[in-house]
Amino acid sequence: MTTRHPERRTERLWLRQWRESDLDAFAEMDADPDVMRYIGDGSPGTRERTAAALGRVRAAWDERGYGLFAAEEIATGEPVGWVGLAVPAFLPEIMPTVEIGWRLRRRSWGRGYATEAAREVLAFAFAEAGAGATAGAGLERVVSICHVDHHASMRVMTKLGMTYDRTTRVPSHGQPVRVMALTREAHRASA
Repeated sequence: MTTRHPERRTERLWLRQWRESDLDAFAEMDADPDVMRYIGDGSPGTRERTAAALGRVRAAWDERGYGLFAAEEIATGEPVGWVGLAVPAFLPEIMPTVEIGWRLRRRSWGRGYATEAAREVLAFAFAEAGAGATAGAGLERVVSICHVDHHASMRVMTKLGMTYDRTTRVPSHGQPVRVMALTREAHRASA
């Protein structure tokens, strides 16, 4: 497979590939109990876990041609978090599928960044795969998964046009999650 690492821009954000210099900002984000409250079992992350995640993100892009983008505020150059596509192997009952997800630093909450970035990532997800600046992942369907009490993420999913698929529990830690879905056809119809 030819490795490609696309970048995208929105009005306020640069969705780019991750750099080693992102580690401090993302480790700070992952260590914040408020940010991690609804992620996994709710435990704050460690710097080591974040560093390992950076390596997995790069490998996912190389392997699949899609992955998580680092989201940077264009005006300030500050990392605001990440948004992108991943395989949600932690929830086997919905496999095979691809998930769109996001995580923002607390100081970036409430600015509409998650919705803005996720709209651009969905455009990438559903664009035809291939070479060139407009190439995408060529997906037919995308899901998003969040803890049932994570109302802010649910609002983003609704704004994106996602519809309810199911409520279930993550086997590894038992947390209840809601799964929302969007097809390429529905995405195009709403555009």
